[in-house]
Amino acid sequence: MLSVLALLAAGLGVFASAAPANAAGLTQVSSFGSNPGNLAMYEYAPANLPAGAPLVVALHGCTQSASDYFANSGWQKYADLWGFALVLPQTSATNNSLSCFSWFDSTKDTRGKGEAASVLSMVTTAKSQYGSDAQRVYVTGLSAGGGMTADLLADYPDVFAGGSVDSGLPAQCATTQTAASQCQYGSLNLTPAQWGDKVRASDPGYGGPWPRVAIWQGTSDTTVQPVNATELRDQWTNAWGISQTASSTQSLPGGTTLSVYNDPQGSPAVELYQISGMSHGLAVDPGSGTEQCGSTGTYYIDTICSSYYTARFWGLDGSGGGGGGTGSLPAPTGLAVTSATDTAVSLSWTAVTGAASYTVYRNGTAAGTASGTSFTDSGLTAGTSYTYTVAAVDSSGKAGPASAAVTAKTTGGGGGSGACFTDNNYNQVAAGRAHQSGGYAYADGSNQNMGLWNVFTVHTLKQTGTDSYVIADGTC
Repeated sequence: MLSVLALLAAGLGVFASAAPANAAGLTQVSSFGSNPGNLAMYEYAPANLPAGAPLVVALHGCTQSASDYFANSGWQKYADLWGFALVLPQTSATNNSLSCFSWFDSTKDTRGKGEAASVLSMVTTAKSQYGSDAQRVYVTGLSAGGGMTADLLADYPDVFAGGSVDSGLPAQCATTQTAASQCQYGSLNLTPAQWGDKVRASDPGYGGPWPRVAIWQGTSDTTVQPVNATELRDQWTNAWGISQTASSTQSLPGGTTLSVYNDPQGSPAVELYQISGMSHGLAVDPGSGTEQCGSTGTYYIDTICSSYYTARFWGLDGSGGGGGGTGSLPAPTGLAVTSATDTAVSLSWTAVTGAASYTVYRNGTAAGTASGTSFTDSGLTAGTSYTYTVAAVDSSGKAGPASAAVTAKTTGGGGGSGACFTDNNYNQVAAGRAHQSGGYAYADGSNQNMGLWNVFTVHTLKQTGTDSYVIADGTC
């Protein structure tokens, strides 16, 4: 008979061999306070990350490492694109022979104990280091890391504003190693209230607000049975005190069905992403598009970029949250800043077929509507940066998912007379402020080399004349 650890090897991820923990940009933090769980801390932040940015904790699966997850999951792309810091905890064979996070051990995965307490120490350290927004701390994880993610959300609902459980298990599904296989391969047959009680018991006396939770599951997963996703849905909707009947459903790429469960104010509280035919692993979608991410490999499955939709559900793109939107239309593409003055910013984007109108968001809040594919936001403050997204509104009045974000800075305010535009190199070229040659982007007029023509490299361009721009990173 297989031992429980052998079951865990088959079940919660015998993944591809781990990469060394020195992926480009990933840094180990040797001292981060109390570490009763004997974990290692790794972190990443894009250059010039301002204070007040979000923080995302990402947990790897069994036999993986922090650098493996960093390299393949796609989270670095969105940290660079939308501006947030990453913390990647790492366990080891010293803790568990398969380097699994101990989601099944109540001495290690409960509030104030073991690995859970170590992750909290990392969060505290990172918030202090980066000046992170304490109201925008999130956690995500794959498989065993997903099980620990659910536990952390229940343990510290006062710390984490949201979470994403990828091919994982409900909070406190198992409290001993012996019970772990029943959670993986079967069902405990609990009611939503009983699942919710496990959350409430993890931090007695806490009454909300609860984290917003995304759940990702392949329908052909034989390692962590799909019933776990349903049980996660039951658990967190019950914690929120909302119905287990979806407020809306939507079809997404990769054979994905999104079911949204709204809070009493009508905002998404729980989102369940079910991917038809996908086996056990993390959903990725390699490519250069904003909605694409990650690298394929063993247990990194080419279907849809889960990190993109999760980040948008949390509002990390400036849309205000709701990864899939509730409308029937896709996110607009090609959003670009066309001009800026000291009091106004003008935008344009590509039309969405079937759109009755568009809602434009400034810094995550609706700034206005447009019947066409352009909008001018006026009454702004001189010399100030603003982040914009846009969503298509269908004939029923429901807005779909928001576009990728762009940033513009109004002129004046001591910042010079030229308009400033902060965006990735791909969008700078698309907006006509730069051009590409040989895979590199160059600022129009000055021909300054901006680096690779992709969505990862971000620069601020300052307009110095008609069709003329210079790189003005950190000075505009």
